[in-house]
Amino acid sequence: MLVLKVGGLIDGISDELKTNHAILIEDDTIVAVEPLEGAVVPPEATVVDYTKEYVLPGLMDCHVHLSSAGAADPRPYRGESEAFTAFRASVNATATLKSGFTAVRNLGSPYDVDIKLKQATSQGIVDGPRLVASGRCITITGGHGHQNGLEADGPWSVRKAVRTLVKSGADVIKLMATGGVMTEGVEPGAPELTYEELKAAVDEAHHAGRLTATHAQGNTGIRNAVRAGIDSIEHGVFLDADIVEMMLKQGTALVPTLSAPHNIIANGLEGGIPQYAVDKTKKIAEAHIKSFQMAYAAGVRIGLGTDAGTPFNHHGHNSKELELMVAAGMRPMDAIKAGTSTAAQILGLEGTLGRIAPGYKADILVIAADPLKDVAVLQDSDSIKAVYLSGKQIDIHTPAKPAAG
Repeated sequence: MLVLKVGGLIDGISDELKTNHAILIEDDTIVAVEPLEGAVVPPEATVVDYTKEYVLPGLMDCHVHLSSAGAADPRPYRGESEAFTAFRASVNATATLKSGFTAVRNLGSPYDVDIKLKQATSQGIVDGPRLVASGRCITITGGHGHQNGLEADGPWSVRKAVRTLVKSGADVIKLMATGGVMTEGVEPGAPELTYEELKAAVDEAHHAGRLTATHAQGNTGIRNAVRAGIDSIEHGVFLDADIVEMMLKQGTALVPTLSAPHNIIANGLEGGIPQYAVDKTKKIAEAHIKSFQMAYAAGVRIGLGTDAGTPFNHHGHNSKELELMVAAGMRPMDAIKAGTSTAAQILGLEGTLGRIAPGYKADILVIAADPLKDVAVLQDSDSIKAVYLSGKQIDIHTPAKPAAG
């Protein structure tokens, strides 16, 4: 048995910071969480003293692209070999885990590399976080992400694409309801997959027991996706009150990915980002923040997601999203829940991950300072004292650099 004695405890569900607790771990599972005073510690247990540190569940990112380099201009990287793409994804997975993110949802990769990476991490071949994998996205012919996606037109074509991904081992189906920033020649506000196509995809995925997520920036495309029964809206740039009400009624989650436009605007043309991407981002940035604030104020479920792999949005720096959410008005505790218990709900892992409680997997992050006072501490590698995945401490001291472009 492993026992962690902790000074500050954020359990992923309570609104308060707890103090002076013992976390008892048997194999890969938390078996008890008790106040230090009165905790029964078996004499044969291995005890680790974190009474000067703060402990929270391992963080989760609901939207990453592990096979992407975070390069200023992604176009030269399109068409790489499957092997090279897999090498990059494995390095990025390791960097993500070492930064305290013990689970991620990968929403789109060429060659279905993420599905194969999940197999490699689960077998211990690659050090990486728990992985919920989508494989290739589904888009219209020439639509957003078409370079690495499955192009499908019409409800039956879309159904076949979903079946193809399920056959390949996809955990979640990623759809493209609108255009986006990083695909040249498409507009973020323009709808792409139709309501009928989205409905066919969602129904087919749900029949197969798979959750669904959609890239959706424009208002019409978001509305179509929510009406179709989508499980999570990614980005959600142009929301309105009616859509927010629909999302609340249906339980649709929002993964805002504030990091993606933030990094594009912060680095701009000077950083080598293509003109078309900078121009489109500037047009949507203000609306994006307002939509996030509207959804949060209304009580929509919000999950932490970075879109890591987009320009200057590097793997292993995922915690920046917490700072951006707090800067936009989210309470620090709510931001942490967005990356723990709420993220687990969105990933379909509720009851297993996202909390420090009996019966949950022992995925744990230990940091030197109180993140409720400043969530930016989670970005400081020197403040990260330990990361546990399934009760086993990860080597975070050997440098793990993301495979940048």
